[in-house]
Amino acid sequence: MTPLQANEIRMMEKACQLAAETLFHVSQFVKPGITTNEIDQIVYDYTLSKEAKPAPLGYHGYPKSVCTSINDCICHGVPDDTVLKNGDIINIDVTTIKDGFFGDTSRTFFVGEVSEAAKRVTDVAYGAMLEGIEQVQPGNTTGDIGFAINRYVTRKGYYAVKEIGGHGIGKSFHGDPFVPSYGKKGKGEALKAWTCLTVEPMINETPVALKEYPVANSSIMYYHTGDGSLSAQFEHTILITDSGHEVLTYWDWGD
Repeated sequence: MTPLQANEIRMMEKACQLAAETLFHVSQFVKPGITTNEIDQIVYDYTLSKEAKPAPLGYHGYPKSVCTSINDCICHGVPDDTVLKNGDIINIDVTTIKDGFFGDTSRTFFVGEVSEAAKRVTDVAYGAMLEGIEQVQPGNTTGDIGFAINRYVTRKGYYAVKEIGGHGIGKSFHGDPFVPSYGKKGKGEALKAWTCLTVEPMINETPVALKEYPVANSSIMYYHTGDGSLSAQFEHTILITDSGHEVLTYWDWGD
């Protein structure tokens, strides 16, 4: 991707902070009894109130403003009339367009009281993201990110999804490089200063192959674990600086 200019970095910061703010806003409504359509409407209304646009809406035919992936849904879950119930986990993936720039972030939330298994896979997904982010600096590669994620996850007894990963982002939603959750040190694409990418490992309880399904009237696919086991994900948009990185979608969740 082409390095951003100073004014463009400021605009990316605004888009990413609005995405993080939106995710925090909608998180306050995540509780048993709410539907994923209601979550979608909250994201849509809040985004428009900030003079921005929800990037997923209409993207390659995707029909909603946010992705809501529950329990065994790995990613790209489409909001509908599904009612969240006590014990669910849900990943809410928010991407915001503000002044032509894209901010992308997601987080897995607990719905009411969840099982220890749900807590563990969610904790591992969060830790995996942090491990990957630590490798984001100029001179490193996408393989360094993927290696760190996969090593952490396998040592915890879980499995990183290989088919789907992070991506370049900025003035477009998805661009190069692909940011995998597995890899070899020093391999893959070199990380360039003053570009942005997402780190977003998707972590499954088992190694069973995923299942993919088409989103109606679009070219987007959504994915489930092959055996109904749980999957969790976290995502940040990262700016690569000349000496390291900056998490543009950071929000103080009290972790």
